[in-house]
Amino acid sequence: MIVAGTVQGQSKKQLENDKARIEKEIARLNKELNKAKKNSSNSTRQITLISKRIDERNRLIENINSQKNLLDKQIVRTEDSLRVVRSQIDSMKSEYAKVVRTLYGLRGNVSSTALVFDNATYNYSYLKMKYFKEYSRYRKHQATVIQRREQVFANLDLDLQRQRNEKTTLLAQERKQKQALAREQQQHQQKLNKSQQTERSLQQQISKKEEQKRQLQQKIQQLINAEVAKSNKPASGGGGGKGTSAPSGGDANSSDFARNKGRMAWPVHYKSVAREYGLYTRASGGQNRNLGIDLNCTPGTAVRAVAAGTVSRIFDAPGGSKGVIITHGKYLTVYAGLGTVSVSAGTKVSANQNIGTVYKGDDPLSEFCFQLWYGTDPLNPRHWLN
Repeated sequence: MIVAGTVQGQSKKQLENDKARIEKEIARLNKELNKAKKNSSNSTRQITLISKRIDERNRLIENINSQKNLLDKQIVRTEDSLRVVRSQIDSMKSEYAKVVRTLYGLRGNVSSTALVFDNATYNYSYLKMKYFKEYSRYRKHQATVIQRREQVFANLDLDLQRQRNEKTTLLAQERKQKQALAREQQQHQQKLNKSQQTERSLQQQISKKEEQKRQLQQKIQQLINAEVAKSNKPASGGGGGKGTSAPSGGDANSSDFARNKGRMAWPVHYKSVAREYGLYTRASGGQNRNLGIDLNCTPGTAVRAVAAGTVSRIFDAPGGSKGVIITHGKYLTVYAGLGTVSVSAGTKVSANQNIGTVYKGDDPLSEFCFQLWYGTDPLNPRHWLN
């Protein structure tokens, strides 16, 4: 019994230690969650923390259940012990009553002197007197034993009351933790739903931007083809030979432009590169070919011509922005994603001359697209810019 009680005590102590650690972890997660809530955009972090807190809350409820089950077993054992002790006390009291009846008789008390001198012989009287004393001593001993057992019973009864009170406390804690768990699960689901809605919204925005990018590329290609076709006229009296892919004429301009390869200033100050020239992977999956370089810029940033030339076309781009095409002999430069345009078609521009500003959309940064063509052949702008 003592060994079993020690093991049970250790198990209870271990559960209490685990409970304290879990409660400490929940408190830590609550602090982290409060910090994450201050950053409304950090929804993924909030979802992760709430999920971890739910796990810890479940562990806490399991811990309380384990303590409750252990306490139930203790209560059953205490109740069994109370029944045993009660039975022992009742049995001892019954035995005690028999002793009392034997000593004093059922028909009245008789003195010890009368019991002695009422006998025929002294030896018999002596034995009777000794028997009387032993029986009296036994009666007193039984009375003491009964008192001790009653004290044991009283202590067990106190233990039982304490255990029942402890169980009531655990039940209240369990109820409180289950209520908190239900709130956290609801909060977790709400965050997940909101995150999914945000994700769908972002996906729609991405798809929209990708479609606008495709439309812009298609439009630029058509405009470049139109510019080349307009400039690439066959020479008078020419036979039926095929024309070149680059505009005819403007060789001087083309030569000047080519001589500056690798030394031209960038058309705009940018924050980062959104897309390099060449193949790239779309956010929604799959690959596309970018025919220029796309830059993330602060809205309103000035856009400059990279070289001297003539504004051949101003066009509307998908999404509400504008674009400018400048010819430099056989070379053409394209500036798309403008909010304002400060030149007009036919205007001659010099290198580094302002031609407009970057478009302002809903995002903190706007995407500006720069392309460089030789006739209908796109070139990598990085090879030409300094």
